[in-house]
Amino acid sequence: MRVAYCLLSVCLLAACSSVNYVGIETYNPAEITFPGNVGKILVVNNAIPQPDDVGCEFMLFGEKVDTCRVKADSALFYACNGLGKAMADISFFKDVLLYHDAVRTDDVYYEDKKLTPDQVKALCEETGTDAVVSVDRMLFESKKNIVAYPEGYVGGEIQVKISGVVRGYLPGRPNPLATVYVADSVFFNEEAPNQIILDRFLPSSENALRASAEYIGMKTSPNFVPHWNSETRWFYTGMGSRWKEASAYAQSEKWDKAVEHWKHLYENSGSWKSKAKAASNIALGCEMKTELEEAYEWANKSGELFKKGEGEDGKNAKLLQLYIEVLRNRVRSDKKLNMQFGE
Repeated sequence: MRVAYCLLSVCLLAACSSVNYVGIETYNPAEITFPGNVGKILVVNNAIPQPDDVGCEFMLFGEKVDTCRVKADSALFYACNGLGKAMADISFFKDVLLYHDAVRTDDVYYEDKKLTPDQVKALCEETGTDAVVSVDRMLFESKKNIVAYPEGYVGGEIQVKISGVVRGYLPGRPNPLATVYVADSVFFNEEAPNQIILDRFLPSSENALRASAEYIGMKTSPNFVPHWNSETRWFYTGMGSRWKEASAYAQSEKWDKAVEHWKHLYENSGSWKSKAKAASNIALGCEMKTELEEAYEWANKSGELFKKGEGEDGKNAKLLQLYIEVLRNRVRSDKKLNMQFGE
């Protein structure tokens, strides 16, 4: 059985704090599940580049430059390249290929046009792939602003807004497997003594567009492949020797030992608060050992104790409700992840 693997680092926020915070990397399933027989993916550009004078604005020292032009054709390639590279880096599929040519030949850049079943079949047969991920539309809005400050230096900012549609296709299906709508903004800022030096460090509008397109492509990849997320957890500390030993084990990533100590505290404490904190810590230890269902059970025990002791609106009760929901989602995600790996 494949389970989500956790990598952690312990960060003590304050020496006297009763809570220590833990960074954790969780392995999450792709939003879209391809059939198990899909081993090779083809990434294609099915979008039309917008005209150079569309979506472009350049302000130079408060004056609008009417001759603003930004080429978007290469940006579409960078979007596909970023998407394909990010998918390949995960090594979930046997191979991820980037199609060498644009698919569409019309000039209606603003139209979202799906691949036809015949096109999908032909692309897969030509490249020996099992499925297609296609950028079907991508539009850009680029705003560049150069300003002069009273202190005698200049500043430059480029803002790139991106919106697009990416789809997954399977040969033999009349409709796409899934549709993903993407939208984001990327900012570039620099300051310099004068504009000549500023131009050395602030990217050109076209380079900013390419970098932004590659970024949005990479950001879209978790829809199609499993991926890592950075999250934060916590564990409670106490003044007794058992609490201190458990915390030391947790900080050393010796979760079996830490859980053993916390279970002793849970079973032998006469204080509801100590039992609630120990149960919460046990839940964390189980999660770190990828025992997600057991973690969920212990988090519920802790949550119930906190609700009885301090009420549903208590700080710890609310924290545990959030953690319970996180673990509930992780249990679901883990099942989906195992399904995507064919286990």
